Amino acid sequence: MKTQPATSVASASFDGVKNWHDLDWARIQQTVRKTQLKIAQATREGDWRRVKRLQRLLTHSFYGRCLAVRRVTENRGRKTPGVDGETWGTPQAKLHAVGRLSKQRGYRPRPLWRVWIPKPGKQEKRPLGIPTMLDRAMQALYLQALEPVVESTSDPKSYGFRPDRSTADAMVELFHLLSPQTAPVWILEGDIKGFFDNINHEWLCRNVPMDRKVLRKWLKAGVIDRRQLMATEAGTPQGGIISPCLANATLNGLETQLKRHLAQKLGAMKARKIKVQCVRYADDFVVTAASKELLEEEVKPWVEQFLSVRGVALSREKTQITHIHQGFDFLGWNFRKYVPKSPYRNAKLLIKPSKKNVSAFYRKVREIIKGSGALTQDALIGQLNPVLRGWAQYHSPVVAKQTFSKLDHLVFWRLWRWAKRERAP
Repeated sequence: MKTQPATSVASASFDGVKNWHDLDWARIQQTVRKTQLKIAQATREGDWRRVKRLQRLLTHSFYGRCLAVRRVTENRGRKTPGVDGETWGTPQAKLHAVGRLSKQRGYRPRPLWRVWIPKPGKQEKRPLGIPTMLDRAMQALYLQALEPVVESTSDPKSYGFRPDRSTADAMVELFHLLSPQTAPVWILEGDIKGFFDNINHEWLCRNVPMDRKVLRKWLKAGVIDRRQLMATEAGTPQGGIISPCLANATLNGLETQLKRHLAQKLGAMKARKIKVQCVRYADDFVVTAASKELLEEEVKPWVEQFLSVRGVALSREKTQITHIHQGFDFLGWNFRKYVPKSPYRNAKLLIKPSKKNVSAFYRKVREIIKGSGALTQDALIGQLNPVLRGWAQYHSPVVAKQTFSKLDHLVFWRLWRWAKRERAP
């Protein structure tokens, strides 16, 4: 690993600034934010010429470049180099990087470095593409200009990879949709097969409102896997800073265009009665409806066509239509309406941790304890606490008392056996 040399930085100054720590970050953030708000307003007004002009202004601005460098040098992956082995660990290197971002003419991204990481709670692994620091910063710079456009055109019930939105917000949205007695009772559980790996590059270049030449260079940069350079013909790499925004840009319209299609085909009055709603978090989504036939004959075929244009498809094995009384899993929770025995009581929607999520969590805890033979008690506690606390906090808004109690018992006995084994003579 090498740190970018700070050649000529001492003599170079940007807007009169010679030291990274002398930058007025409050002013920088405020100025960039004002430009982003102007981009969002122009997007809502449909003034795409002004959008393009403001985007170019932001991506070539000193303040925009400073924020981009700051983002990639303060996030969790700041010490992970790309294929060039370069990191920006010193104030001089960071300021030098700001200058490098100004040289966008002739910019050519380097191939991604592919690493394989385990999927949460599963044995299989998923690929992660690691760009170089310069490419990360360039993506962060263009993301500042793209995100206001994507946010302004996002579906109302889209919650993944968006500022100030979370899985908990998606859960609350579904609770409000499904808890009333007049709520829809049929659910299409949408699962997109290999979403990030299969998005059509041509569709992205035609439809994502940013510099198309730069976008195409990123998409076609290639990837180095096990020392072999491979071409990238489709998809956007998981690991790129701009990838989540590109994913949202790809799926935006799933909700609004579906409702528009049904209103045109069935009429506005009937479209309201069929109770079709779409809640999405990244590439996971559910669609509600009043009848199973509507989901099978109208909604699912339309969704398949919507995805096909973008190069992706529903998973036949995992996509299913379920009644609310049977329940369905979404974002690690199980949503189900329980019918009471008494005819005088209404069915009640309960949201609980899903069985798959609970099993994956316990498996992770078990593996930590099992692999802790050489650890001290304090070290084991240090490894377990973040996992236990994070999982409990995630599920704290839902009906989880029984699940917590069961897991508390299981974890206790795992630790008891560990303690007996470690203290055995």
